[in-house]
Amino acid sequence: MQPIDVSKVRKWIFLIVVLVLLLPLLSKISFFYTVGYGKAAIVSRFGKIDRVSAPGLHFKMPLFEDVELYSTQKIVYETSEHNDSSNADYKDTPVDTSTEDGQQVSVRYTVRFQVSPKKLDWIAQNIGRENQIIERIIKAESRSVVRNLARKYRAQDLYTGNIFDFQKDVQASLSASLVNNGLQLDEFLVRQVTFSPEYVNAVEQKQIENEKVKAEEYKAEQEKFIKQQKITRAEGESAAQEILRKTIDPLVLQKMAIEKWDGKLPTYFGGSSPLPFVNIK
Repeated sequence: MQPIDVSKVRKWIFLIVVLVLLLPLLSKISFFYTVGYGKAAIVSRFGKIDRVSAPGLHFKMPLFEDVELYSTQKIVYETSEHNDSSNADYKDTPVDTSTEDGQQVSVRYTVRFQVSPKKLDWIAQNIGRENQIIERIIKAESRSVVRNLARKYRAQDLYTGNIFDFQKDVQASLSASLVNNGLQLDEFLVRQVTFSPEYVNAVEQKQIENEKVKAEEYKAEQEKFIKQQKITRAEGESAAQEILRKTIDPLVLQKMAIEKWDGKLPTYFGGSSPLPFVNIK
């Protein structure tokens, strides 16, 4: 077995260390860079923003210029549970807040926005990279707006369908804030508002009671209608009898009675002779 040449081993170790140290530097020794579709690039020289590059192949000065890519496509940020499956670019926890009448709610929503290429140099200078845009603007602003505006709505409004008014209010407020930061809000959507189990149970019980009241009211209305029908029918029959009585001559009535008489005269008990019931004068 030949002895190990220690000097050669040291040389190899030295070369590996040098390569590791030079790799970051070698990656920057390139005269060209590519910006893909749906992207834009900030080119900085000695730490100062120099220009913005559109998609395509571009030239840069090696070692002196750095390139930072930004997405100009629609970016999706949403609040959801950890086990929710979605295609959002950035996820966060739901916003916990309260309503005007003190009910605790949890709001899940989606923010879809874009970075304006014309404002990209300002955004890079004042806000930072894409993840910093999310943290400093989208996350901070949307959560604050949702939390504060929810406190202006009653729980009943958010529970029974007035959610669209709340959504419109948030979108209007959030849109103005994003424009001031060089961003464009594409859409804000409230996906779900979750209430406490106690509140949900109370609402359900109230709905059940309301349905019972409606059923009783309907039943009472039916009985009232039937009663009115009977009264109307009785009044109609009485009116018809009265009209008949007034329009038929007494002599006609007497003639009708004679025609229906079977020839037998009624008698009064206690008298000696029968009395006719027909006046023949």
